[in-house]
Amino acid sequence: MSKTEKYIPALRFYWLTPLYDPLLKWGMREDIFKRHLIEQAQIKPGMHLLDLGCGTGTLTIMIKQMHPEVDVVGLDGDPAILEIAHLKAEQAGIHITLDEGRAYQLPYPDHSFDRVISSLVIHHLATENKQRTMHEIFRVLRPGGELHIVDFGKPHSSYVRLISLLTRRLEEADDNIKGVLPMMMITAGFTQVKETYQHKTIFGGLSLYMAKK
Repeated sequence: MSKTEKYIPALRFYWLTPLYDPLLKWGMREDIFKRHLIEQAQIKPGMHLLDLGCGTGTLTIMIKQMHPEVDVVGLDGDPAILEIAHLKAEQAGIHITLDEGRAYQLPYPDHSFDRVISSLVIHHLATENKQRTMHEIFRVLRPGGELHIVDFGKPHSSYVRLISLLTRRLEEADDNIKGVLPMMMITAGFTQVKETYQHKTIFGGLSLYMAKK
């Protein structure tokens, strides 16, 4: 498997997967930035949404709980973490579709979704696959559809710049820290691309982005 095809699981190593939910909840205050992301997406009844890189399903479940009248699909490349997502959805008593697949090879037809939402996924991807993913997202969005992302971004404060010196060495986060994600979206064909908010965590700054097809 080439570097561009290499799959990096949650927290980089499979043996750390059970720690993923506690780390995001207590270390990154995920409830705050995920609710902000959902509000930013301005979800309407009847929409078809894709949670790209859904992981353990926290965001997918939140979307369905806040907007029960929409169709929500979660996709992730890790079957083990999807099993956790299935269990969490059952425990929450909600129905969501959970598919296995890669972000840069989406198993959906053109114009399938009104919104694509993604949380802490893009930094897992090699540079080439980040760009491929943006093109795939553009393909599966309907005309007028929107992309909403939260992930590591370009630092906007001295503290975040200091923490980012470490973060950029992890996985494939360097592109994010350099602030190139908006240009990747534009290259894929998106318009009205902008960074809307930055959320500080102990691991660095998370940027919220939005873009329109």
